[in-house]
Amino acid sequence: MDGASTTRWVIVGVDGTESSRHALEWSAHQAMLRGLGVRIVAAAGPLASVGVFAGHGHADPDVAPDVFPDEADAQGAESLLEYAGDWVARLFPELRVEKRLSYDRPVEALLAEASAEGAVAVVVGSRGLSGIVAAFVGSVGIELAARAPVPVIVLPREHASAHGVRGRVIVGIDGSEPSRRAVDFAFAQADFADTELVAVSAWQPLVAFAAATGPIPPELFDDATAAEAARQALEEELAGPRARHAGVPVRTRVVRAHPVIALLEEATPADLIVVGSRGRGGFRGLLLGSVSHSVLHGARGPVAILR
Repeated sequence: MDGASTTRWVIVGVDGTESSRHALEWSAHQAMLRGLGVRIVAAAGPLASVGVFAGHGHADPDVAPDVFPDEADAQGAESLLEYAGDWVARLFPELRVEKRLSYDRPVEALLAEASAEGAVAVVVGSRGLSGIVAAFVGSVGIELAARAPVPVIVLPREHASAHGVRGRVIVGIDGSEPSRRAVDFAFAQADFADTELVAVSAWQPLVAFAAATGPIPPELFDDATAAEAARQALEEELAGPRARHAGVPVRTRVVRAHPVIALLEEATPADLIVVGSRGRGGFRGLLLGSVSHSVLHGARGPVAILR
């Protein structure tokens, strides 16, 4: 996201849940800082009745949210959309706000807006579940991250900035093309926010992958050699973005750990984690790579995913 002089839009999906309220508030605040507008999207499908928007997403509270008829779906979505727009207007009266009601699936509704002229990012909430359930309930954020033409930012259900802690930008680097786009995005965000960027490269003992990758030169089984190779690769990936954003303070971390663990242990709830949608060696046919998927569900703060 950046602060261009022409009106551009942060797209945010609302569904009546607590996490979508966090996403809306975060989006509105970021848009105000950057001189952007917020376009709120609601889909006329079953809406949850929890969190701050409870009571504003259903036309008939006596009808179960997963079985109420199509007309009630539309009325509930309209009611939710109006309430969300009014709520943002009270918090940020100077912010330009547009509302969109869609009869498509939530993912298709958000993708349509993300593909429209002027869209700079899509923001959604995650319901904060874990394990197998999250693979289904969190599927909107996952599918968006895999298909959207603009960065997708997901906020967890329990999101709350750490008081007294200045937010940083944490970016995972693995040399893949999505990772390079994530690095460019991360530098732009850190530059705008005048904050520190932490570049994380995680490596694991090569011996664990010997059977899968074929013959490996004996010297590469040495941990020190592997760590130095990872450090050099990280510096090469950072060289160009560093030159373009010379004012951004950069701290590098080369960690002997799984990438997910390295990123989640570094980040605080105040930080923005930025990752590519799929790293090197990702399996085609999967919506997201295992790292981005796991970071999405384990983070305590916002996560931006770049294709």
